[in-house]
Amino acid sequence: MSHELEKRKIPPSGVPYRVEEDSFYDKCFDGHPLPVWFDCDTGVDDAIALLLLRQLPCFRLLGISTVAGNVVLDKTSYNTLCVLELAGSDLPVYRGADRPLIRDQITAPEVHGMNGLGDVILPAPSRQLEKEEAWDAIYQAARACKGGLVLIAVGPLTNLGLALAKYRDLPRLLKRVVIMGGGARGGNTTPAAEFNIFADPEAAEILFSSGVPVTMCGLDMTMKAYLTSEELEELGGLGSPQAKFARDCLQNTLRYSRSLGQPGVALHDPAAVLFAADDSIFESYPAWVRVETRGERSYGKTVTDLFSDKEMPGRSHRVVIDVDRDKFKARLFELMGRYGK
Repeated sequence: MSHELEKRKIPPSGVPYRVEEDSFYDKCFDGHPLPVWFDCDTGVDDAIALLLLRQLPCFRLLGISTVAGNVVLDKTSYNTLCVLELAGSDLPVYRGADRPLIRDQITAPEVHGMNGLGDVILPAPSRQLEKEEAWDAIYQAARACKGGLVLIAVGPLTNLGLALAKYRDLPRLLKRVVIMGGGARGGNTTPAAEFNIFADPEAAEILFSSGVPVTMCGLDMTMKAYLTSEELEELGGLGSPQAKFARDCLQNTLRYSRSLGQPGVALHDPAAVLFAADDSIFESYPAWVRVETRGERSYGKTVTDLFSDKEMPGRSHRVVIDVDRDKFKARLFELMGRYGK
């Protein structure tokens, strides 16, 4: 079995964990920055992910594309520019799809606030969106990287579905895709479906069927990557404008999460970003994954053989099911703390 298809479990903690001795962001990929494209629907957890990306030198971030999801496209695009300016980044941002491929559009203002950033208002950005369409920009970046590009997608997968439909050679130009979405066991928008997949199941099915290796950072893992209300205050206490924004924009989502009986606010998108940087604090397994696009009650479900007696052929994807929360928190705090230095 190849290294890419090995089962990967979280190593036991033999000594107290100190992230400053871990230096995961300097050691990953043997010191060679990995070319990365980030596709997002900037709500509150996307915003934290963007802030983390700014502090990860193991990535050579080439561009960012936006898609409708947590809020409508005009807001996700505007939010992305605002957060990048807060992070001190001048990366190009490309406007993507403003609606799903087929289904009616859904958004999640009850989670992300009416503006998508927990109703926190950031200064207006000084930059504009690029003129090129997102799916065209993704393809050009993949061609330039000659098969080495890793794409991290943390929103509905419409832009990828359009890119794969338009450019038939794109699958061989992508090293892998890491998504925040789906789940092996269940959903959060319906009993079967997670929000990002449910927002555009047809696009997700195009991706999983394309031949590109996909790592699914779904609810099985991301619900365990949470911060409590006390930890959010600790995050804001780091003192930088970026850390205070992170604390403030997550308050609405924290209230929503607590109303559902959850212990804190799950940082879904940051968990996917940190997995892409270094998977050593996560547990993942090879699996076959497809998306249900015809079922009435199961529409949008990510169907996987991970827990099945029947193993399907072509198990080229990975499903992430667990994370060491203490180490996740330590890494997140260390990266956010770099804004104050």
